[in-house]
Amino acid sequence: MPNNNSSQSSFGKLTLSEKTNGKPPTGWYLWWIAVRPRTLSISATPVLVGTALAVAEGATANGLAMLAALCCAVLIQAGTNLHNDAADFESGNDQPDRVGPRRVTAEGWANAASVRRAATLSFALAFILGIYLVAVGGWPILVAGLASLIAGWAYSGGPRPISHSSLGEFFVLFFFGLVAVAGSHWLQLGAWSPDALLAGLVVGLPAAAVLLINNYRDLETDLRGGRRTLASVLGRKHSRLLYVALMLLPFAVLPLFSLHGLQGAWLGFLALPLSLSLIRRLLRDPSGLELNSLLAGTAQTGFALGLALSIGVLL
Repeated sequence: MPNNNSSQSSFGKLTLSEKTNGKPPTGWYLWWIAVRPRTLSISATPVLVGTALAVAEGATANGLAMLAALCCAVLIQAGTNLHNDAADFESGNDQPDRVGPRRVTAEGWANAASVRRAATLSFALAFILGIYLVAVGGWPILVAGLASLIAGWAYSGGPRPISHSSLGEFFVLFFFGLVAVAGSHWLQLGAWSPDALLAGLVVGLPAAAVLLINNYRDLETDLRGGRRTLASVLGRKHSRLLYVALMLLPFAVLPLFSLHGLQGAWLGFLALPLSLSLIRRLLRDPSGLELNSLLAGTAQTGFALGLALSIGVLL
């Protein structure tokens, strides 16, 4: 796919060239592109859901803890994305002619060392916020926080990066679903609930679908680079079937909340039409650039589902 100035940026309908008058992005705008804002809702959604669930189960909301957890989660995802930006360029996996959204290191807008420093800063800020969260939530938050930071680095770092393997989607489901929801829930309630596991699945499955679409789009590039992502192992057909499962299974989980008196969880079904629309689009076998829009839509649908679930359990 040729690299031209009509490539869509992460900021709506204007192209990157139109937003920068044909010049490379600089300053805060450059770093905003680098953290991949279209998918940052993946880290925000579980915090909202976990907090809402805890309040529904009797907790008095700690707004400061929720805000700190929200910022911490987003910073970890931003650091993971920045580290991945630099690592994929250095490994030769990202080139300026890539089909996906433009990457600041591959485009030459920032050097790899600068992007790595930004990733380190993001992880460091998350660690600092985590000190307060540990003071509130104790050792379970310490374990969850350290594991999340290590996993964020290991996604693109070390001798066997998670992003080069078929474990990426499981990584997202576990950390951006189960761990993030349960951790946010624990911060507010100080106790474990099986509903946190259910909510983690509802949030984590569409989050995993975001990565699946990313790897589905980059399948040929990843194969050339020796990356064995889940999409490259499954192939196009079975990856599409897995996407269907990831986008429908959350709605099979929603009725289980009613077993514990959370009847309002049915509100999450308001997101089902969005999920079905995305499934139909993928089954038409769209091109690479169309998959960028599908990726963003998947993240937005996951957020809509999480928001509806949060409101529903509070009703």
